[in-house]
Amino acid sequence: MMRSISHLVVLLLFSTTLCLSQSSQEQLEPILDQRLQGHETAAWLLRTYGMKRISVPRCPPTAAQWTEETKRLRQHLLRDVVFHGWPKEWVNSQPVFEDLGVIKSGDGYRVRKLRYDIVPGFQSAAIAYEPQPLQGKVPAILNVTGHVGAPGKSVEYVQKQSINFARRGILTLTLDWLNCGELSHPENHHEFAAHLDLIGMNGVGLFYLAMRRGLDYLYEHPNVDRARLGMTGLSGGGWQTIMLGSLDERVLTAVPVAGYASIVSMMERPGGDDLEELPSDFFVGGDYAQLTAMRAPRPTLLIYNAEDDCCWRASLVKPYLFERVQPFFKLVDAEKSFEWHENTEPGTHNYQLDNRLQSYRFFARSFRLPSIESEIPVANQIQRYDELKVGLSKDNLTILRLAQKLNRTYTQTPAAPADKDRGQWGSSEREKLRDVVRYHPVSLQHPWAISNTKRNGVETRSYFFQMNDGLGATGVWLKAIGVSDDAPMAILLSDKGKKEAAARISDLINRGEQVMAVDLLFFGDAKPDKPGPEEYAHMLATLGDRAVGVEAAQLIGISRWLQAVTRARVVHLESSGVRSQVVALIASAVESNLFNDLSTRGGMRTLSFLLDKPVAYEDAPDLFCLDLHKNFDIDTLVLLAQPTKVRQTEFSELSAK
Repeated sequence: MMRSISHLVVLLLFSTTLCLSQSSQEQLEPILDQRLQGHETAAWLLRTYGMKRISVPRCPPTAAQWTEETKRLRQHLLRDVVFHGWPKEWVNSQPVFEDLGVIKSGDGYRVRKLRYDIVPGFQSAAIAYEPQPLQGKVPAILNVTGHVGAPGKSVEYVQKQSINFARRGILTLTLDWLNCGELSHPENHHEFAAHLDLIGMNGVGLFYLAMRRGLDYLYEHPNVDRARLGMTGLSGGGWQTIMLGSLDERVLTAVPVAGYASIVSMMERPGGDDLEELPSDFFVGGDYAQLTAMRAPRPTLLIYNAEDDCCWRASLVKPYLFERVQPFFKLVDAEKSFEWHENTEPGTHNYQLDNRLQSYRFFARSFRLPSIESEIPVANQIQRYDELKVGLSKDNLTILRLAQKLNRTYTQTPAAPADKDRGQWGSSEREKLRDVVRYHPVSLQHPWAISNTKRNGVETRSYFFQMNDGLGATGVWLKAIGVSDDAPMAILLSDKGKKEAAARISDLINRGEQVMAVDLLFFGDAKPDKPGPEEYAHMLATLGDRAVGVEAAQLIGISRWLQAVTRARVVHLESSGVRSQVVALIASAVESNLFNDLSTRGGMRTLSFLLDKPVAYEDAPDLFCLDLHKNFDIDTLVLLAQPTKVRQTEFSELSAK
């Protein structure tokens, strides 16, 4: 009798196991691989989301009001954004230029090599083109280069223009730009500015200092007329021109060439903007049109190309830039000081003869010099890169090395207090975390059921989650047929997308759990492509959001909905990869009573991993959140997640892909 009962128990257990163990990785992969949202849809949602946050510049009733508003904006942008987190002694220091002497020069001008510090330990190179003889006070122009790569300051059109300026009596200074010329180095890729953001120093500050040092040199030069300072450049040099030319009142005349556009144009045709051109928080309540308007009444010529094959085409950017700024110059009685030129020959991305002639004419008029109608032929005076090479320290810092050095010096995440004080500390730190990641709660506007399956003992339902802020995510809900809606729920995130979690999902289903495999914004099929997440992440950041905060808010919103519709009494959260780890920890810290436990695999022990590896910005754009590592680390996020139980295993030795 006892033997029969034992056989019956074994049979019942075996039957139960068979009932629950119906799934396999191979069965689930096609379901999880189904595209629930197209890349184009993800991009469209992000663009419409961004468009709602753009502020159109409003012209005030009086010139006095705009003057006051410009002053306020300039102070705010420099103090609170550009130099956010930067040591004051660096920001306020006077430039130190080392004069390396005059090299081969030409008729009516001479060429001088210079070396200077952007910040301590980080040098750059410059070439000065001086009128000869250099007597009395002369006008001066900061002639900056864009993203010209290896040629740097030796690029042909810059040399031709600089020699022409010098022979017309204008002292000209040309700088090497980061990751160009003598600063060409993989670790000077502009996206490493994100690593500065992470440790609490807005990356754009380094770029601003790099060009401002040149203006400082000209301003302090004994032969320069401070009332006749100008600036010009193509592409990235055009961006430098409007950035420095708007925020530094010493720049009288500015001629930016094909270097920037209104954020409206960026939303219409996203992609190609370097990270410094959309710095965190720079356009909260503003736009490049507003930045341009801040130049009124100072002389400003905008040059764009009709069929630009790199960046901004004239007719497409003009309505949102030039036409929106015209009223501001009119307001201050300076309509004639604001001009537009559209280049049609060659019409591509260039600063060739037609565009140079326009700049000569404009600068001559602004500087009260004789009219310049033609360019002096100087092709035979162009010097090679090695002839203009200044030479920098072999130990010269790079953007990445600077971030790593500052991380060791300035980033010291405070330890948690004793247990008796931890409650108050936790509340305060959670509020700080919400502010750093710009957490704004979201909820589901509608869970769009895309498809379902019900076979081989497993049922699934696939969703596009439309959030009430206009963005979206996707997910697949899976469980064994017959498992009740109040069974334990596991929510899974994976850096590589939900399909990569098929084996783990199968295991959980076979244990009798429900599973929700989620692709949040910028993950799996919820991410845009061409341009990818890296472009949209800093687009969000410049408008005041943070990608990681948006993702954490989506995770919390989806989890709340899921708990409401399933009645699950126990909710587990699992992540795989460094990106998923941080999103899961932030969500668990912000809403510390939402999940019963959190398990992470392939994560990091510390956020310093992102710098020390280093992890490329494009591989994890959501993690490079301004101030995140300045204030928090993995261990503090784990503490803030309590009472959620956190278990971390298989720490990553590789960057997320």
